[in-house]
Amino acid sequence: MNILHMKYAVEVAKAGSLKKASESLLIAVPNLSRSIKELEADLGITIFDRTTKGMSITPDGETFLNNAAGILAQINQVEKYYKDGAPDKQKFSISVPRASYIAEAFAQFSKELSDTPAEIFYKETNSRRTITNLVNHDFKLGIIRYAENYDAYFKAMLDEKGFTHELVTEFSYHLIMSRENPLSEKENIVFDDLKDYIEIAHADPYVPSLPFSTVVKEELSENITRRIYVFERAIQFELLSNNPKTFMWVSPAPDELLVRYGLVQKKCVQNNKVYKDILVYKNGYKLSELDKLFITKLGESKKKILR
Repeated sequence: MNILHMKYAVEVAKAGSLKKASESLLIAVPNLSRSIKELEADLGITIFDRTTKGMSITPDGETFLNNAAGILAQINQVEKYYKDGAPDKQKFSISVPRASYIAEAFAQFSKELSDTPAEIFYKETNSRRTITNLVNHDFKLGIIRYAENYDAYFKAMLDEKGFTHELVTEFSYHLIMSRENPLSEKENIVFDDLKDYIEIAHADPYVPSLPFSTVVKEELSENITRRIYVFERAIQFELLSNNPKTFMWVSPAPDELLVRYGLVQKKCVQNNKVYKDILVYKNGYKLSELDKLFITKLGESKKKILR
């Protein structure tokens, strides 16, 4: 079916005759008549009854013309949208580790979005999936986390894949637990104090070029015999808040979050391991205004929470 012929039929119905329609369409009457007949042949219906008084619409024609008018209106909207200039849609996408200071930065970033149409994607996951998101799923920014002793492994991988990488921050993990946890009253916590408690752990540690078993052994202490693995960040706070026998290693958390869930944050005097959060994006990628805004908020959040 020819869209132009559909437009002709709607105009003939509006004008009431081929002659009047031909004048508004700037097309000869014989050509217009032939176009209508071709449309009717394509559809297998009669749209107009031809009489000496003009063109009258048949019942089938009335149904067709109602549908055609709707279709043409949508086509006109699309044409107008692009001819007049479609508004630019802002896009922002980032894949990050589970971290309170990053979540806080994203929340503050969201408050400053303008009224311009926007598509925003925020994904919390491990470093391997962050790299996959950047390579295969059109994410523009990523933050990966790894222990300082794995620095060479990660930098070699990032260079090989063609990524720009910049240090966001360095920190040592803190312990968080319920206020009802007996350890919350202990001033100096050591590793051995944790052995009778349940660790909440993320189930997806990763280091490039190293077997998963090796990384797990390095990242998860063997003196803990009970461990709950989680992928979703919110459930970890529910578990910690409701089960006084649980604890978790985290990047430093803000006071507001601790108060909200009835948690306390403690240092372990034996834990000197340093972790790095690294901002990554593809070589040659030009940071957008939204990217720059998020990075600014990230810096502000880092100073506020990690201090």
